[in-house]
Amino acid sequence: MSNKASDHLHKLIRSLTKAEKRNFKLFASRHVSAEENKYALLFDLISEQNIYDEAAIFEKLEHDPVLNNFSIAKNRLYESVLRSLDAFHTQSSIDARLKRDLHYAEILFKKTLYDQCARVLSGARKTALKYERYESLPAIRLWEKRLIETENYSGKTDDDINNLMGEDEDIARKIKNFNDFWNIKSRFFMLLHKAGKARSTEDLKKFRAIISHPLLQSEGQALTQETKYLFHHIFSAYYFGIDDHPACYEHLKKNIALIEQNPDIFREEPNIYFSILTNAIYVGTQLKHYPEAFANLAKLNAVPETFDLSHNEDLEIKLFSSANSIAITLHNSMGEFEKSIALIPKIEEGLEKYRGKINPTRRGYFLLNMAVSYFGIEEYNKALRFVNTLLNDQDIAESQDIHCFARIMDLVIHLELGNDDLIPYSYKSAQRYLKTRKRVYKFETVFLEFMNRLMKDGNGSQNTELYHDFVLALEQLKADPFERTVFEYFDILSWAKSKTARRRFRDVVAEQQPA
Repeated sequence: MSNKASDHLHKLIRSLTKAEKRNFKLFASRHVSAEENKYALLFDLISEQNIYDEAAIFEKLEHDPVLNNFSIAKNRLYESVLRSLDAFHTQSSIDARLKRDLHYAEILFKKTLYDQCARVLSGARKTALKYERYESLPAIRLWEKRLIETENYSGKTDDDINNLMGEDEDIARKIKNFNDFWNIKSRFFMLLHKAGKARSTEDLKKFRAIISHPLLQSEGQALTQETKYLFHHIFSAYYFGIDDHPACYEHLKKNIALIEQNPDIFREEPNIYFSILTNAIYVGTQLKHYPEAFANLAKLNAVPETFDLSHNEDLEIKLFSSANSIAITLHNSMGEFEKSIALIPKIEEGLEKYRGKINPTRRGYFLLNMAVSYFGIEEYNKALRFVNTLLNDQDIAESQDIHCFARIMDLVIHLELGNDDLIPYSYKSAQRYLKTRKRVYKFETVFLEFMNRLMKDGNGSQNTELYHDFVLALEQLKADPFERTVFEYFDILSWAKSKTARRRFRDVVAEQQPA
């Protein structure tokens, strides 16, 4: 096995839960010959390694015959682990149960136990229909047709055969309907991920070209609950992409209701419910629908009770990341900075626990929000510490939006601290960064021009007229749908207003909230 394959074996073994590892040991003892059972030792050695080190394994197995054909040993161990996982998870999902039932039906058919085969197939068909597993139905129908042929069409009429054909056509239509919706969704999301939100009329044309598909003209074109989910998912993403948050929010709410009204169909897809809730909270926050945002946050925190996450570290990490980033963002948006700061120890603990497993952009978002939290209570040095951590992280530097606004916040904090000697250096650094990255937001130009005027004015930080001009420029930008995103990181408009009125930033933020 190549080095890459060796790495695959290590990753597979390291991905196992404690229960899966115990199951492998039992499986190996029952299903592997005494001669091959020595591979259990190889399993333990690989399992203990955080980073795969084949030389260290060779050293420990120096006189073991397994080394005579190490490549074969690793292949057999890999296959054995997969077989044990297959046995362990045979009842873990509807799809797994349907595959098992189909295998049972095949065995019973070959033993000519046709009545028993028909009973298994009937149960499988009911399960597939209940959970909308239409992709499994053609295989189930194939075995049912074989039974009809084997019994020489006994008891069947022309109407029965025609009904079978009609059911087959309905199944095929629903499968095609799902595939068509999935294709539209994938084309749109590829465009959204590559190009980001629409920032020009040309971007809008590309978005609308996809969204004008005939299938998207009404929800009635979606034939199943899953395709109805895709219908609203596509439109929520479309309206998000063109910065129409109210329309986006309506489709997100419809999908939340759809999933909650059809728990059987979506129970095994917690990621879908999870993603919709996080998106609804984010958009609801932008619309200042705070009670609904907190209600959805409560649902998000209840996901482990609704779904079994004991074997899903990926979703566990996502839950930590999303729930905490949403909570700190909500509190910051409302000016509840003490509540945000109360979350920071838990956030820092999670960032350490999941080090290397959390997306750098998400980590940067945490750092920026923690800086905003301390900025809100005027502990500027603590805020600066988080900003510096973000700016010094090379991985986060790849996320241009986060890195850009960290540089802007760095300048704002130095203004508050009165670090007049450091401001020119930070200004030039930000200017150089934005120039090399060819930023497209007008906001950066407006901000840098404002900072330049402040530095030229000997008493710039106290000049309310400069801040007043800055407020007017920011208000114009905020009305521009292509610029609105920049205000989501830090409420710089409220900060500028606080300077014109000589009031606390947190008080101005709190006043912006709905009564």
